Amino acid sequence: MSTPEKSPVGFFGLFRRGQHYANTWPMEKRLAPLFIENRTIRATRYAIRFMPPVAAFTLCWQVALGGQLGPAVATALFALSLPLQGLWWLGKRSVTPLPPSILHWFYEVRGKLQEAGQALAPVEGKPDYQALADTLKRAFKQLDKTFLDDL
Repeated sequence: MSTPEKSPVGFFGLFRRGQHYANTWPMEKRLAPLFIENRTIRATRYAIRFMPPVAAFTLCWQVALGGQLGPAVATALFALSLPLQGLWWLGKRSVTPLPPSILHWFYEVRGKLQEAGQALAPVEGKPDYQALADTLKRAFKQLDKTFLDDL
């Protein structure tokens, strides 16, 4: 899977980055207390799966009952916007630079990977959450699961 380019991110590019970030982030229970990503990704995937049918049901139900179409359309649009909100937030998060406390931890995880003999590309610029997701995914695949205990 290729990483989206690091050029300036447009409105629709954030959705693409959000999808990539959701696919990259390791859904490990041990990360859940530290990062909101696990809950956000789970909620976004749920919304992608269930909100389009909810929107369609809302419209069909109101049309079948001869109800007011305006509130039904508003409810359907809101339901359809929920997955987009999740992807947009994940896209914004993926390009957010790491704060100093997490930055130190990021370099410690990279150090553990290098000690294990893994070849890593040099970090370009200030690392962001996407770089953290890539590093953590690789660490969970390549290292013993106890690597978090040592940090």
